Amino acid sequence: MSGDLSRRSVLQGSLVLAFALMGPRALGAPAGDAGLPGSLRRHRQLDAWLRIGANGVVTLKTGKVELGQGILTALAQLCADELDIEIQRLTLISGDTAVSPHEGTTAGSNSVSGSGSAVRHAAAEARALLLRMASQRLRVPVERLRVQDGTITATPGGASVTYWSLVGGKSLNQVATGSVRPKAPSERRQAGRSVPRLDLPGKIAGEASFVQDYRPANLVHGRVVRAPSYGASLVSVDVAKVERMPGVHKVVRDGDFLGVIAAKEWQAIKAAASLAQSARWRERAALPVDPYTWLLEQPSRDIVIEDVVRATDVAPVHTHEARYHRPYQMHAAIGPSCAVAEWDGERLTLHTHSQSVFETSAAIARMLQLPVERVHGKHLPGSGCYGHNGADDAAADAALLARALPRHAVRVQWSREDEHACEPYGSAMVMKVRAGVDANGDVLDWDYALWSTPHGTRPGGHPGNLLAGRSLKEPFSMPVPGSGGPPNYSADRNAIPLYDFPGRRVTTHFVAKMPVRVSSLRGLGAYANVFAIESFLDELAHAAKVDPVAFRLRQLQDARARAVIEKAAERFGWSKAPRAPNRGQGIGFARYKNLASYCAVCMEVEVDARTQAIRVLRAVLAADAGEVVNPDGIANQLEGGLIQSLSWTLKEAVRYDARRITSRDWSTYPILTFSEVPPVEVVLIERPGEPFLGVGEASQGPSAAALGNAVFDATGVRLRELPLTPERLARARAAR
Repeated sequence: MSGDLSRRSVLQGSLVLAFALMGPRALGAPAGDAGLPGSLRRHRQLDAWLRIGANGVVTLKTGKVELGQGILTALAQLCADELDIEIQRLTLISGDTAVSPHEGTTAGSNSVSGSGSAVRHAAAEARALLLRMASQRLRVPVERLRVQDGTITATPGGASVTYWSLVGGKSLNQVATGSVRPKAPSERRQAGRSVPRLDLPGKIAGEASFVQDYRPANLVHGRVVRAPSYGASLVSVDVAKVERMPGVHKVVRDGDFLGVIAAKEWQAIKAAASLAQSARWRERAALPVDPYTWLLEQPSRDIVIEDVVRATDVAPVHTHEARYHRPYQMHAAIGPSCAVAEWDGERLTLHTHSQSVFETSAAIARMLQLPVERVHGKHLPGSGCYGHNGADDAAADAALLARALPRHAVRVQWSREDEHACEPYGSAMVMKVRAGVDANGDVLDWDYALWSTPHGTRPGGHPGNLLAGRSLKEPFSMPVPGSGGPPNYSADRNAIPLYDFPGRRVTTHFVAKMPVRVSSLRGLGAYANVFAIESFLDELAHAAKVDPVAFRLRQLQDARARAVIEKAAERFGWSKAPRAPNRGQGIGFARYKNLASYCAVCMEVEVDARTQAIRVLRAVLAADAGEVVNPDGIANQLEGGLIQSLSWTLKEAVRYDARRITSRDWSTYPILTFSEVPPVEVVLIERPGEPFLGVGEASQGPSAAALGNAVFDATGVRLRELPLTPERLARARAAR
């Protein structure tokens, strides 16, 4: 932003006059933040969000980043609506620690509810400010002014002025007050429409869109040699031999951190392979053969997150119990993690696809013993994933290598084996459910308990959460992970059912130890919890000889929840009639985090009688996400979540032996293929004017449950351990 005035610059001329005429609140006197939504409470200066250039370009700045969820398009729609400009006039700066507002990690389906609401209100206040300024300039009451694509015109008369002629290039120097109401739904031109994704044309055309494609002029290539197992220490390595290899600039060793920098990528790959071949490691990892038995045997912090005592003293007629298991599962990013870092002797510039650019930059600053302002993090999209994969670790790798070779942009590209074996996985979980029911089969007492290791070890500003930080000669210790805060934040996300059971008790058994590295995988604990709850509810329905849809509806009072279940069943053509052999239908439902989007999924499956292979024939998904900004974007997220859930539920489990991770490629960690993706119909219940509800992680749990319930309907066999493989199904059918 060289040559621009700072956010605190005093404005000149008519702009100052306008502020003076509008009083002290317009000059930025604090007015309290009670009316400010989302991230606007933390970043009240309008200049933190918007810049109006003299060239007619409006820049929207956001701390949230594009991960493939279409968030930048949705934010642009909200901004364009409130400012009365065309989307094409907008340019976006996303996840830049020197420019963007610090909005934390892009995670938890919070972007539109937190950042979107902030952008909408900030743009509305900016428009109101600009109209007041135009009123002064044109000597026309605000009520007689109209805006079209940034041009303000007086009616009648036709005198006009543009946003950029009023403030072009200067600071707005105004805090948000919360006193300006955004437009009514009927006045919006952009929000509510399926505006094409802004980021897709370049990606489809093969432009250099991803950090993996980023190639600055002074580029060199780095590779890091990984320890073969958790906790292994480097005993010896032949550095001198590798330093003599063609193109090698430097071998970097700091404790157990071992990397190489070379002029060309293939030279770096060969040098890293030579280093790995000569490296001798002392291994000590001991991985549990059975993660579920291990979980149940560990000391845990037991947290009762819901405890409602039933008012009546009617004794249950029957008691049902079941236990469900989720394995360690990986992000399995199609594009392995990558980062590019450059150290100029004073400042580190870091290009990363991390979802937590601010926190990761702060962690790397601490690792390098630098003030945080001397690490400039800049987000570039990655061909990667949702969740905490290897992106942050690759950024730390690049930073360490860049410091060793100043004034070069060092690109670190992880290998497929690095990505599979070293990323943080989604935690294994055990879920136990017990329910006492009345004579009709309805639930009287519900008792749910889960066991899990952490679901959140993102950097969070701490270098001990980075692989490189823990590998140095003077290592940073890993902070003791927490359970993630209040209910529905981590392992216990969606562990509290939305159903109206009279008596309810839900307990989290949090195990802080991590034999296998774990962190945030899309949805955290919600995927497993919803699978368990909705599978068990299906078991109760069948025990009561009640249709699963009808059974759910009579346990549920929330009108919006009932509406999505009814809509999904209606569009699916839910049938109570007998089905053909080895064909079945199933349903799953949840409200993500019990406060975000409602989602119900109906699914039809066919099971091969000979091989027991499960084929999903079709799926129908209904969702209520509150106000919908971009219907196509939301549908894509829900459909993508369903497909990812099918992959988890049918195939995915991390394999390992007593010492090492053995899932190191696609043959040892298979995922869903294109030919296995079923037709998916998405139905949205739109509610203009209602709050935004997060949607990106809403469909994984219901999809897994719908699949498991459909398999039971097709075979009469209930599988309670994920994934639902043909081998497990064959064993279960043989054991009947």
